[in-house]
Amino acid sequence: MKASSQLKKKLLVSVIAAAVATAIAPGVVFAQTANATLRGKATPGANVTVFNPQTGLTRHATAGADGSYVINGLPPATYRVDAGPATEQNITLTVASTATVNLAAPTSQGTTANAANATAMEGVTVAATTIQEVKTPEVGQTISLHQIATIPQASRNFLEFADTVPGMVFSVDAKGNTSLRGGAQNTSSTNVYIDGVSQKSYVKEGGVSGQSGSQGNPFPQLAIGEYKVITSNYKAEYDQVSSAAITADTKSGTNEFHGEVFGTYTNDAFRNRTPIEKSSGKKVESESKEYGFALGGPIIKDKMHFFVAYEEKKFDTPISVVPNSVNNPNAGALLPASAQAELGPANIPFNEKLYFGKIDWELTDRDRIEISTQVRRETQVSNVGSGVTASAGLDNNNHDTRGTFKWAHSADSWYNELIFTYENAYLRAVPTVVGNGATYTYQPQQDATILTTGSADPRGISDKSQEGPSISDTFTFNDLEWHGDHVVKFGYKYKSIELKAADAAASNPQFFYDVNPTGTSAQPWKVFYATQLPGVDGVANTTSRQYGMFAQDDWTVNDHLTLNLGVRWDYEVTPQYTNYVTPQRVLDALNSQDPYAGAPVGQTYAESLAKGGVNVNDYISTGNNRKAYKGEWQPRLGFSYDIFGDEEHVIHGGAGRAYDRNLFDYLQVEQTKLTLPQTTLNFNLPTHPCDTGASNCVPFNPAYLAGGQGVLNSLLSGGNSGQEVDMLNNHLKAPYSDQFSLGMSNTVGDWQTDATVTRVLSRDGFVFTLGNRYPNGQFWQNGSQPWSNGVPNMGGLIIGNNGISTRTTQVLLSANKPYTVESGWSTSLAYTFSHAKQNRDINEHYSFDEASINDYPFITSNAVAKHRFVGTGAVDLPWGINASIKLTLATPLPKNDIACYGAILPTGSGCNPVSGTPNGSKFLVGGDIWGYRDIDIQFTKDFIITGDTKIYARFDILNLFNWQNFADYTTAWGSGGVFNPNGVTYNKQGNITYLPRTARFTIGMKF
Repeated sequence: MKASSQLKKKLLVSVIAAAVATAIAPGVVFAQTANATLRGKATPGANVTVFNPQTGLTRHATAGADGSYVINGLPPATYRVDAGPATEQNITLTVASTATVNLAAPTSQGTTANAANATAMEGVTVAATTIQEVKTPEVGQTISLHQIATIPQASRNFLEFADTVPGMVFSVDAKGNTSLRGGAQNTSSTNVYIDGVSQKSYVKEGGVSGQSGSQGNPFPQLAIGEYKVITSNYKAEYDQVSSAAITADTKSGTNEFHGEVFGTYTNDAFRNRTPIEKSSGKKVESESKEYGFALGGPIIKDKMHFFVAYEEKKFDTPISVVPNSVNNPNAGALLPASAQAELGPANIPFNEKLYFGKIDWELTDRDRIEISTQVRRETQVSNVGSGVTASAGLDNNNHDTRGTFKWAHSADSWYNELIFTYENAYLRAVPTVVGNGATYTYQPQQDATILTTGSADPRGISDKSQEGPSISDTFTFNDLEWHGDHVVKFGYKYKSIELKAADAAASNPQFFYDVNPTGTSAQPWKVFYATQLPGVDGVANTTSRQYGMFAQDDWTVNDHLTLNLGVRWDYEVTPQYTNYVTPQRVLDALNSQDPYAGAPVGQTYAESLAKGGVNVNDYISTGNNRKAYKGEWQPRLGFSYDIFGDEEHVIHGGAGRAYDRNLFDYLQVEQTKLTLPQTTLNFNLPTHPCDTGASNCVPFNPAYLAGGQGVLNSLLSGGNSGQEVDMLNNHLKAPYSDQFSLGMSNTVGDWQTDATVTRVLSRDGFVFTLGNRYPNGQFWQNGSQPWSNGVPNMGGLIIGNNGISTRTTQVLLSANKPYTVESGWSTSLAYTFSHAKQNRDINEHYSFDEASINDYPFITSNAVAKHRFVGTGAVDLPWGINASIKLTLATPLPKNDIACYGAILPTGSGCNPVSGTPNGSKFLVGGDIWGYRDIDIQFTKDFIITGDTKIYARFDILNLFNWQNFADYTTAWGSGGVFNPNGVTYNKQGNITYLPRTARFTIGMKF
């Protein structure tokens, strides 16, 4: 900072120009760094040294003429920092943070510390101040290693602790599957970054690779040091995320050997019965085993270290097989005896193995190299529970392998981080039973599914994968001064990822049977099956090329005002979408005579669609009329204002846009639905007639049931009859969210509080709708839809567009007292108020109940509770005992449904998208308002063996009071044209979210 002001201005301009120039350069995937930045004031010209005695890492900076210094790229850890005699301080830096420490004099005040943490440095326990970042517009919190070690936990998924952050919800559903949601957006909108590397799932839902419908963890918890949860208004470096961003730091080895080994166990003898087990009198066997180890230490003291971790879990999870709610609470009793026999308690087996290894090398006092690998191997039975019996389940194989090479170089005025990665992940699902399946549908409720049994639906059979390399770089200037101090970071990206999808399989035809108040039909009214065309590959395979760039300026204007100004741009080319050519047979069918009753002679099917608002030219692809969307410009602006300049009372706010991406699972259907045709044939029954002029309306023949797949395949011989046609809009965009926030954080003694209001508007979510239309263009006639009016001589027309939207306002309140050895206790309090509306259930991307997604009304979201509170506390007790507690309360989640109650609506529909909220249960105050109640406790006793070696025993009780948090609903929306606004209740014989009261036992050793 010794250059002239004029030179500084020129340099700043040149940096900005360089960032812009990256738009035309070959890119690299920029990292969302987990490292910390240290900045502050010292004596002008002083040499500021940061030293980690545990690893030998050393970094230097020279204070400028105004005393300012910045040191980038510091791994979260405890450091000794000094700028000359009498300035030395011991500090702890947290993940993905910017900390302020002033070193000009021994009486100087930096970021206010709450208390001292005991940290071992060079074998001596010393006091180190944990520097909390408060001057930031990012909305979120950091999860410490102490919280990970002490808060009661149902699964060894490190993301579970994000539940303690306002605006976040970690869920364990009735099947044991885990998910993480930010605000009212779907789980696919989140992203997790481990050591700066995105774990994004590009094919399946879930946000994180491998987390779609899994009981497992994305990463071994033993290897996590700490992580930061950002619910909105993240900086420009975060990509492929429009909801919450999680950035985690992994553990590293030190100059001493340290390790841990543990084992956790429980079974059905240590849990209460589920509701269905109580009513049936049968308690199914269940068991949970989790065990693992971690070890780290030196390879070369002060230079090179290693760290390895392994975890395994084996579950047999209890599940309740119950019928879906279809506006008739007694629908299950109408099923045939064979189907009713499969209702009741069952269990779901699961096994997972996680590996992690890491080597770090302090090549010089300016260079650090890290090499790491992570492996996930997982098997489980899925798709069993509400509406699906065990015989219709799937066997899943979930594999994920990743490798990372990172080189960080520090200079006096700049810092660079270069990362190479390679990933290979796949998810395969095959049926547990092969043969005919039976799906029972409730005829009065638009043929809503009650139960699937016999074998898995062929649409659930799949093989999805993502594989490929990336190269990433971020470059940071920290020696810029112009009307204050600037830390300017920019990066650009390139990632090449091969995406594969095989959707459905030529097995397990599904026969659909009518159920009505008089019982179940003996003959099916419809069959669905997939057929492998000879000589055609049913696998969609493409190489997605992902580009992007960002520029971020963290501008400290003065001791009070900090501005965070960023912009990023993303661009993705997926040849499967852009280069796709609509087959000629589809074009011929669209432009042929509309064969359905009422169509004038000479009117083509495409013209019938046009009358109904569907222009086929918007969906016909020639191979060169589709372009990847280039408009993903994302300004991200934030500020923080320190009222008194002491970091105790800070006003913060921001506004920004964040783009996610369209999943390949949606983009691949144009090819796979035609190369592996998924055919629906309707049987012309007196009780369920179909249009005999339609190519997919045929008489029922018992041979279809007896002959199964082989006989059904012969029906397609020489033609395209019944083949579903999927078409995507030629101008698809990526989903995005606009985020706004305003809040204030305060430090009061040892407490940190925050109050923030956020507004998130999410748009352009992907949706499939039914393209079929009657010859006059109508979608509804006499309360019926044109299901039989598919593409002539083929099948139904499904069209893909953007259109799902959510509108969410939240009030986020938190109060945290971090743990310190001196005080011996900690607590966190998090309250979230949510007002959220959406035009479609965000867990659904098929919307066949209206002609267009634009016809769906905005209704109360089923993604988030109106009120939610999470409180935790931990305390050190005498005799080496630690105790902790977690309380979670939430009002009931609304039920989003299609209500059919005998009225014909203005659109012509006989049913209406609605949202209803059931009554809850009591907890101290408020009456029957709580839909989720849970108290977990844990006690840990340490037995010191010698020095740093100890054995510990841990006892957890989950759901201490055995509160039943019901997950299934029953609905009765009314009849005779009269809507019942109170038509939703909990199914108290159904599944529950989380667990019944369960005791877990853990024994471990640390050394």
